[in-house]
Amino acid sequence: MTASHIGPVLRTAPISVVLGALGSIRSAILPAIAIAFSGIGGDGRLLIAISVGVVAAVIGTTFSYVGWRRLTYTIGEADIRVESGVFSRSARSVPYERIQDVSLEAKPLARMFGLVAVKFETGAGGGEDLSLEYLTEAEGERLRQLVRERREDEAATATSPDSAAEVRAASAEGEVLYALSPGRLVTFGLFEFSLAVFAVLGGALQYLENVIDLDLWNVTFWRSWLEEQGSFLASLGPYAQVAGAIAGLFGLVVIGLGTGVVRTVLRDWGFTLTRSARGFRRQRGLFTRTDVVMPAHRVQGIVIDTGVVRYRFGWHGLSFVSLAQDAQEESHVVAPFAQMDEIAAIVAEAGFQLPGQATAWHRSSKRHRNDKAALQSALFVVATVAAAALAPPGLFLIPLGVAVLAVAANLYAWEFRRFALSEMQIFSTTGLLSPTTRIATRLKLHSVEIAQGPLARLRGYATVHLGLAGGSFAIPGVPLAEAQALRAGILETIAATDYSQLDAPHEDTPGQALKAPQPGFSPNLAAT
Repeated sequence: MTASHIGPVLRTAPISVVLGALGSIRSAILPAIAIAFSGIGGDGRLLIAISVGVVAAVIGTTFSYVGWRRLTYTIGEADIRVESGVFSRSARSVPYERIQDVSLEAKPLARMFGLVAVKFETGAGGGEDLSLEYLTEAEGERLRQLVRERREDEAATATSPDSAAEVRAASAEGEVLYALSPGRLVTFGLFEFSLAVFAVLGGALQYLENVIDLDLWNVTFWRSWLEEQGSFLASLGPYAQVAGAIAGLFGLVVIGLGTGVVRTVLRDWGFTLTRSARGFRRQRGLFTRTDVVMPAHRVQGIVIDTGVVRYRFGWHGLSFVSLAQDAQEESHVVAPFAQMDEIAAIVAEAGFQLPGQATAWHRSSKRHRNDKAALQSALFVVATVAAAALAPPGLFLIPLGVAVLAVAANLYAWEFRRFALSEMQIFSTTGLLSPTTRIATRLKLHSVEIAQGPLARLRGYATVHLGLAGGSFAIPGVPLAEAQALRAGILETIAATDYSQLDAPHEDTPGQALKAPQPGFSPNLAAT
């Protein structure tokens, strides 16, 4: 690469050194408190605790400054290069065409200083994405726009050298497709019942165990405590015991609902999905603010899911399956709490179609249904036989009832395990109490695999695994003949694109695949 292709060497915001130092101090707070309230150091333990904090601040500031000095990035004409490392240097260069998404993330402490972390998501399987921590908000937005323009310029140049300016002109802010109002956000939180607060309390007790005289793993302590509470409850009488049980259950429900609301508000406050010429832009977060842009042509599939309770009220969630990951998940949540008419509008903007009345659904094999019901109820059947032979009379009815329920649930759930194949898409639905629908474009599938275990080979059904970039798509229990026909149909669609023309000069032929990322929809996807 010549010097004209290499940009100036840049560094992250100097104030990020302060964030690194504050992070070191924060990590030293709990050890310092433990020392201050323990017997370590005798009468001078307070001085030792303060010294620990000071040493942590000095060391953290030193390492943070050296790391900042050694972290540089360069913006070239074809790629972005990041070099880092204090004792061992590492350099990573990512071409613009390989960057799937560019997202901005602002954690609470960084937001106080007006800083953001810029993440370049490459969609590399198992590999870490490129990131810069931290830049100013203006610099982060400028860098994101610059990377998009460079990437789109390459795509436009591959199509027509005169169209780069038109691509940049089409990047105006688009319309808001979906937004979570505060009222709906609280409603969403009520459906996100969670008891995670007890896990937090358990972790806090483990720290307190080192500070105060408390042994959490002392069986004698907990036995004596339970005996005291049991004696107290026994002295209250039956009515008071029932009232206490109801009050405890009510308190548990209130804590679970409150925890769900708090977690949802922190995560999805200000949730907004915008559609522009560049794709879908999602912004959310109260303390940690994230800003992610997903190019429309890189959406590989969609997932519509729901919950057991919210499904009865018509609420669903919509996610895009993309090459880039969303917080280590395989999909980007674009509408976490929406009605089906709202979801239908977003799905149409992404170039997909929801299944309709004319969709020809196929259910899984009845043999797979029967085998699954038998396997899931086998343990309870064994328990029923053992209880009938060894337990008091009548006790065997409990595992027998569970076995009957397991069989009935599997038989009924079979009605909801189905798939369909249209001219351009493939559909799959699963779930009894909370159904999930997956939709993928046939042209974007990479492979089709038919898998059979020993029982499946004996009974004549298989699981069809579809190669979906950035996600997973499997259809279990398909009759073998239908699985083979499904594979043949999908491979026929995939083979219709001539991938041997990747490096050929651009021609106005409908079957040519292009190596450079293209703005907008492909002709195949636009036809839907």
